[in-house]
Amino acid sequence: MPFPRSTVDIRRREEAIAMRVRDIMSRPVHTVGPDDPIETVAEVLTTHAITAAPVVDADGDLIGIVSEGDLLRRRVPADPTAHLWPVPDPASRPRTAADVMTRAVATAWPAEDISDVAQVMLDCNVRSLPVIEGGQIVGIVSRRDVVRAAVRTDEVLRAELQHRLDEYAGEHLRWNVSVVDGACTVTGVFDDDVEKTVVSVMARTIAGIGTVRMVDAAAAA
Repeated sequence: MPFPRSTVDIRRREEAIAMRVRDIMSRPVHTVGPDDPIETVAEVLTTHAITAAPVVDADGDLIGIVSEGDLLRRRVPADPTAHLWPVPDPASRPRTAADVMTRAVATAWPAEDISDVAQVMLDCNVRSLPVIEGGQIVGIVSRRDVVRAAVRTDEVLRAELQHRLDEYAGEHLRWNVSVVDGACTVTGVFDDDVEKTVVSVMARTIAGIGTVRMVDAAAAA
């Protein structure tokens, strides 16, 4: 007789298998200082092919973030003949990271669900979020990271879920997975409704899987 699993067990299992920020964030983080020249910041972004760089003080604390958009603002020289309004004095152009950085920085933490991070990016209209743990920057997550995790082929989704279910089942390969257009079907024998719920949760926490259908082979026999 299988050992009964509680709701807490299901929650722990769900937390263990859900896709979190720590699974997709980039490391190491390329940072700049507040006094770094704009040219240095631009070189960091282009060299490492990133869209934003956190700005940290001498203690390594996050004090801002500089994006590609921040660098463009007031840095592209205007043609005086193309505008009716006065062209800003070149001397007033920003020179350092501190001059252009965004100071109110939206952040994420390693255990955060990537769906929540995606919503923050849309709500705040940002492309990258520094990942903070213990007051320190431990990673950075971008829209590209989220898209890469979410947009995957049916075969990739099937293989990932099949692997997770096989690991969960141990030596006995009890379930077969199929995925068509993001719709998942898991076929096999389930000990009880609790186990069926666990398997369903495992499927739903894989980014890219939409609907989940459970087929109990024992009941269908």
